[in-house]
Amino acid sequence: MKILFVNPEFPVTYWGFQHTLSLVGKRVNLPPLGLVTVAALLPRDWTLRLVDVNIRPLTDRDLAWADVVLTGGMRIQADSMHEILERARAAGRRTVVGGPAPTTSPDDYPDADVVFCGEAEDRVDELVTAISAKAPTHLVLCAADGCRPAMSISPLPRFDLLELKHYAVAGVQFSRGCPFTCEFCDIVEIFGHTPRVKSPAQIIAEIDALYELGFHGPVFLVDDNFIGNKKAVRALLPELERWQREHRFPYELLTEASINLAADDDLMAAMVRCGFNAVFIGIETPSVEALAGAGKKQNLKLDLAAGVARMTAAGLEVMGGFIVGFDEDDAQIFARQADFIAATPIPLAMVGLLTALPGTALWRRLGTQGRLRSSGSGDQFERPNFETVMDEETLLRGYARLLAQIYAPTAYYDRCAAVLRQSPKTPGSRPVKFIDVIILLKAVVRIGVFSRSRRHFWSLVFLSLRSKGRQIPWVISQAIKGEHLIRYTRKELLPRIRRTIVELQAAPSRASLAVRTARAARAPSLPMGA
Repeated sequence: MKILFVNPEFPVTYWGFQHTLSLVGKRVNLPPLGLVTVAALLPRDWTLRLVDVNIRPLTDRDLAWADVVLTGGMRIQADSMHEILERARAAGRRTVVGGPAPTTSPDDYPDADVVFCGEAEDRVDELVTAISAKAPTHLVLCAADGCRPAMSISPLPRFDLLELKHYAVAGVQFSRGCPFTCEFCDIVEIFGHTPRVKSPAQIIAEIDALYELGFHGPVFLVDDNFIGNKKAVRALLPELERWQREHRFPYELLTEASINLAADDDLMAAMVRCGFNAVFIGIETPSVEALAGAGKKQNLKLDLAAGVARMTAAGLEVMGGFIVGFDEDDAQIFARQADFIAATPIPLAMVGLLTALPGTALWRRLGTQGRLRSSGSGDQFERPNFETVMDEETLLRGYARLLAQIYAPTAYYDRCAAVLRQSPKTPGSRPVKFIDVIILLKAVVRIGVFSRSRRHFWSLVFLSLRSKGRQIPWVISQAIKGEHLIRYTRKELLPRIRRTIVELQAAPSRASLAVRTARAARAPSLPMGA
C-alpha cells in the first residue's frame, strides 16, 4: 500500500512569518506533527511519502504514485484540504481526512471517502481498515464519547518523512488536554480536561531523533498548556536538562502555557535551565468582566501585567494572545488593550477577534441564543462568525486602530527593548554561530538599510551592544519577526478589515435586541466598561 500524506497550505498569517522566512533560509515555520504521528501508526510494510504544499506544489505525479491520499489540519487550512481532496478523487485515489477541523466539523468534509475524527493511537485497526477498503462509500469514523488514548502508546513521529531543512522550528508534543474551561477554546472539546502526558523517555527519544536527523533550529513543545500537569512537567525537566547539557544545548525551546506559570518561580527556573526561552500565554484581555464571562478563571487569580513581568525577569520571553469582541467589551476596550500591551514586554502580541469555533461552549451558547452566522474559517482576523453585542462596525474600526498601534515600528521595537531591559539574560542567549553571522548580514541589508523600521532596528542593536552584546542573535530574530508582523499588518490585514467595513456599510447587519441585552442577562451587576 502506497500512502501519500499531504500537508495543506497555510494562508499568510501572523504566525506563519511568510514574509521573512527567506532571511533565515527557510520556507515554512512549523512541520505537520499530526500527520507524521499518524504515519508512525501505519503498518511498517506500507510505503509512505509526505508532500507539504507550503514547501512545494502537489503534482499529478505525486497523486499517480499513491494508492491513498491522507490530509488534515486546522480550520484555517480547510480550503486547501478541499482542493487536495478534489484533486485526489479526480485522480481516482481513495481519500482520508482528519485532524482538528474534521474532528469538530465532520459534516464539512463530504468530499472525503473517510473522515477520521479524534485521536488515532488506540484506533489503529479502525484506521487501517478504513484506509484499505476498496469501496468508495463515505465513512465518518468518530471515537466513543470520553475515549482518550494514553500518551504512553503514542509512537515516535516519522520525522524522517519531513524535509526538515525547510522548517524554521520543529515540533514535539508532551501532553494533550487542559484542566481549564475557557468558553471559546476547542482544546478541551478535542482532548479533554485531564492532561495526558508522554514519559520523559518518549520526549527525549523524539528530540534525539530530530538531532540525529540533523535538525538545526528551535524546538516547539506544541502542548496547548505545557503545565496542565505540573507533576509530570517536573519529572520531565531534569531529563530534558540532562540531554541538553550532554549535547551542549543545541536547541532553544518554546511552548504554550497558562498564566499561572508566573506564580511558580521554581518551575520557571527549571524551564530556563532546560533551554526554554519563550512561552505563549493566552492573556486575552485586561477586562475582568470579559475574563469572567469567558470562564478564563485562571487569569483572574493574579495581576496579568505583574505575571508577564515575572516571567520576563525569569528569562522567558512572553508571546501574548489577546481577543476583542467579547460580549462584555465596549468601545473602550481597544484603548485598554493598547495600553496594556504597550506597558508590558510582549513583542509578539497577537490580537484576534473572538471566533465561535464549532463544538465549543461558546458555539453552543451562541447557537442557543440564535446568534451564529456561520461556522467560520478559523481565521481570527476575519469578521466574527456571530452577531456581536458591540456594533460590528465599531468593533472592526476599533480593532483596526488597535492593530495599527501595536504594530507601528516604534511600538514593536519599544516592546523588544523592554525585554532587553527587564530580562536578566535576554531569551535566546547563546554563543554566536556562523549561521548567525549569515543571517545578521541578510538582516542588515533587508532591515537595517531598506526597511522603514531601520532606525528602530539599529537602536535595538546598539542597546544590546551596550548591555548584553551576546544577545545579538535574539535581537536579529526579533527584528526579522517584526518585519513580517509590521508588513503583514500594514499591507494585508488592515486593508482587509477596511474592505470588510465597506461591505458592512453597503449591507449592514445589526444585532438583535436579544443580542444587545445578552451582557446584561449574563452579568447584571457589572456595568458596561467597568
